[in-house]
Amino acid sequence: MSLDDMTGNPYADEARERWGDTPQYQESQRRTATYTGADWDEIRRAGGEIEQALGAALRAGEPATGDTATDLAELHRLHIGRWFYPCPPQTHTGLGDMYVADARFTAHYEEVAPGLARYLRDAIHANAARIR
Repeated sequence: MSLDDMTGNPYADEARERWGDTPQYQESQRRTATYTGADWDEIRRAGGEIEQALGAALRAGEPATGDTATDLAELHRLHIGRWFYPCPPQTHTGLGDMYVADARFTAHYEEVAPGLARYLRDAIHANAARIR
């Protein structure tokens, strides 16, 4: 069951058109084709925990460049790498930029906490700088 099948992804055609020829997209399709409902539950649970922890750090006034936020950004990167495709720092920073540039991604993170899309992007960039 692929990501598109599991989620009824309304953006599946757009994603295929934009990224279908990339190794990341192809690897994600290969991996997700084998996932069970339990796998998807775990992906959502673990991803949600990371997002909630990021939201809590933001609300607590933790700087995006501090250890708490960058550690959470690293967990975010590793989560993607575990379930979808290898996610080196350069790829992760591109995702962080997209979370701010694309209103659909921004809206997702803003539901968790106002300002979270930019906070996560900044934490991702800070994390990439520290692990390179």
